[in-house]
Amino acid sequence: MPAEPVNPPLPNAEAQIATPDQPPTSHPPAPREIWRPRDLLWLLAFTPFALLASKFSVLIGYAALRPLAGWHASAEAVQSDTVFLLILQTVFYEFILAFLVLLARLQHQQPFWRSLGWKKPSLRQITGYLLAGCSLAIAVNFALWLQPDAKDFPLEKMFDSATASYALAAFAIAVAPVVEELVFRGILFAVCERVVGVRFAVLTTAVLFAALHIPEYWGAWNHAFIILLVGMVFSLTRALTGRLTPSVFLHIGYNSLMIAGLFFSTQHFHNVMGTWMP
Repeated sequence: MPAEPVNPPLPNAEAQIATPDQPPTSHPPAPREIWRPRDLLWLLAFTPFALLASKFSVLIGYAALRPLAGWHASAEAVQSDTVFLLILQTVFYEFILAFLVLLARLQHQQPFWRSLGWKKPSLRQITGYLLAGCSLAIAVNFALWLQPDAKDFPLEKMFDSATASYALAAFAIAVAPVVEELVFRGILFAVCERVVGVRFAVLTTAVLFAALHIPEYWGAWNHAFIILLVGMVFSLTRALTGRLTPSVFLHIGYNSLMIAGLFFSTQHFHNVMGTWMP
């Protein structure tokens, strides 16, 4: 008799029911999908409180440390000191960052850095971004060498001592680029992109970034225009890559080379007036 054909075993129907099709892996939401105009309004409303709280905190700290450190300047006089102003601005930035962290965590249930478009870079990427920022600084210095400003501006006057100069250098490299990028190319860019579009986000964040720096360069309009172009580069980088990471390291590289150039061209910050690099 011919052998009966052997049918392949049927798959377990129960197993089929118990293991439904797996959904495709979902990507984390983009910043424009997380941050909304109301978040920006909350930030704007919180800013005056942060300014008052930071000033109060720093003044209380100065009053407490003054007798221990032997400082002689009064609380009123010290408020025009460069180092005091840098500490005040750093504390203000800490209040702003804490508020943004709370918004990301409590309001949106998202990790703070990821919600703003941060992705951990490789060492090779960091090096590339930093070198690109340095190259941008070289191009800016060449442009200002061709078309310099004849008038001094307020930022130069803040380099009034060795301590103030080194404090400004540390702030410009380690603090300002990170916080400014988080605010401008982070939350502000995300909200503008969500509401209008990416082109509007690029233009708006670049203009507001330049506006933030106008008081520092008041009267030196070539420098102010250059800052607008630099802000445009940072914003375009954010738009083209879809990430915050490149613009942060571009900014750090840019500021680092600017500070290094100022350091060596002024005999270690001893002769800043009239030789400032933006």
